[in-house]
Amino acid sequence: MSQEELAHVAGVSPGTVRKVEQGGMVRMETLHALARALGVNTAVLMASEAPEPVGRAEEPNRINLIQLRAALTPPVGLVDVDAEAIGEEPNLRRFRRAVHDGAVLYHSDSYKSVASQLPGLLRDANSAVSFYDSGDEHRQALLGRAEAMQLAGRYLTQVRQYDLAYTALSGAISDARSAGDRLTGASGVIGMCWLLLRQGRLDEAENLAAATADLVEPRMSRATPDECAAWGWLALRAAAAAGRNNRPQEARQYHRIASAAASAVGREHTGSFFRHWTTFGPLTVGMKGVEDAMVIGDARTVVRRSGEDAMSPKAWKTTGRPSDNDWNRHRLDVARAHAQTGDLSAAMDNLAGVRRESPEWLRHQRLAAEIMQEILRKRKRTLTADMRDMADYLGVIG
Repeated sequence: MSQEELAHVAGVSPGTVRKVEQGGMVRMETLHALARALGVNTAVLMASEAPEPVGRAEEPNRINLIQLRAALTPPVGLVDVDAEAIGEEPNLRRFRRAVHDGAVLYHSDSYKSVASQLPGLLRDANSAVSFYDSGDEHRQALLGRAEAMQLAGRYLTQVRQYDLAYTALSGAISDARSAGDRLTGASGVIGMCWLLLRQGRLDEAENLAAATADLVEPRMSRATPDECAAWGWLALRAAAAAGRNNRPQEARQYHRIASAAASAVGREHTGSFFRHWTTFGPLTVGMKGVEDAMVIGDARTVVRRSGEDAMSPKAWKTTGRPSDNDWNRHRLDVARAHAQTGDLSAAMDNLAGVRRESPEWLRHQRLAAEIMQEILRKRKRTLTADMRDMADYLGVIG
């Protein structure tokens, strides 16, 4: 195909095709479109390049996260040094309660509070594992540290500190394996797959999620809701990776698995924060199906499905309430679909709704900034005051 032919099939401009061929930076969504047009996996189009030169300005998070970095990545030398002096016996119940409280803060988007508490939680976790070197107390200490590491890993993924997130999540999975707790380990894998998706490591995310789903697949006749939820979330992670990697048939198969798990659960199940960190049920599976439709650029399907009663808060009395993060992500997908189909007012309404309910979460969503950029490009008349305010809030220059 010529550049013009490829651009036409992919639904992008010829200038975008030239930019990609010359090594320019484009959005992941553009690579998805090109991969579909070429009939290849998206991962094929991702080549390694030399990193761009660092800027002259100090990267703020290097300072902001220095205490958390020290707790997660202590210095290593030729001599073993005890990281923590063994003092009085730790109170494991109180420690795990503190981790639970940190998870509540994370789900309420109190990111500054989470960041300030995590270094102390991780140090306390290391002390507990060192103090209890055997028996059930050692196992409980390992599980407590796995929970603290998961909290750190998910928070760091949310704020796009991916290398630190990997360290935390791999530590959480390792501790869960050592403690012999398969569900807590599977929860860590769900977080790891989210991290891999954010990094664009699509093949690895799908393979890891699928292999773990096979390992933890429950016997449905006696499965607990937590077991079904972990299995279902792994299937959703695999579906997300396959869909983004131009493997639609595999994505549909994973969605069928997730739907079976959701049917077994019956309605949105919250369970333990540390088993799957969110709700799971038919509504969550439906929202993720909408997200995957948006990934492949089917904006009209997203608008149509989002208008169905089953995908609205009206249904929550029967389906149960989804997690705030999943619901907010769904509303961003709907906002983007409206922007792409030309209904800029509806797109702004969805952005404004998310901002009212989860302002701090919204600031960390690159998708929100991309939606606002699209609104600014398509707006033919003078921008409204609300549009200017939202653009300023998201750091978008029109």
